[in-house]
Amino acid sequence: MKRIFISGLIILAMTAAAQAQPAATPMPDLLSQLLPAQGGAVSGKIVQYLLLLTVLSLAPGLLIMVTSFTRIIIALSFLRSGLGLQTTPANLVMVSLALFLTFFVMAPTFTASWEQGLKPYSDGQISDQVAYERITTPFRDFMVKQVREKDLALFQEVAAETRGFGEARDARDLRILVPAFMISELRRGFEMGFLIALPFLVIDLIVATVTMAMGMMMLPPTIISLPFKVLFFVLVDGWSLLAGSLIRSFSG
Repeated sequence: MKRIFISGLIILAMTAAAQAQPAATPMPDLLSQLLPAQGGAVSGKIVQYLLLLTVLSLAPGLLIMVTSFTRIIIALSFLRSGLGLQTTPANLVMVSLALFLTFFVMAPTFTASWEQGLKPYSDGQISDQVAYERITTPFRDFMVKQVREKDLALFQEVAAETRGFGEARDARDLRILVPAFMISELRRGFEMGFLIALPFLVIDLIVATVTMAMGMMMLPPTIISLPFKVLFFVLVDGWSLLAGSLIRSFSG
């Protein structure tokens, strides 16, 4: 109670000091700094700020949808499952590794998007429509190179059959390209996951066969196979091989 009373006195003192300032030196208005003085440009600035907040809130989803993150995180998840480790490496480590590999793979795309669209737009050299086209063009090019023709044709066909969506038949339309790209990435991620998990499955089968032959029915084979799988992965320099294979898979 005493602390609340003291806090109230401090607030009242600050309010009185602010009111006692001379009229010649008014306090700066944050709103007037953010918004221009012209009435016609205020609405445009508000729309730009709303669009910026929307993009920032959708950034994690956009990172997953239009970049290499999906394929990389699926392959890393299959690796951890194949090793039989539920919490090692930790989720934070796996996601961080996937993010940095994504930044490495997407570096040319990010650079082109920044230099061609975002930087000129921030300098006021181009309009919103031109900036949108220039920012999204590098990502469209990346997705077109990675998407499967079969998946792209599927969504083009569905878009043509859907009522009111027939105008989105172009293969570079994001409404068609993004879902087709995600389906393709999921397929490739599972293909790589199968190749990653197969050697560990062979080790599990060998260990299970040996333990059954020795009569150790009650001993779970995974307890014995885990050290062998970790040793095998370390001896073949698995992290380096996996990272290199993931990066090279996007060069085609």
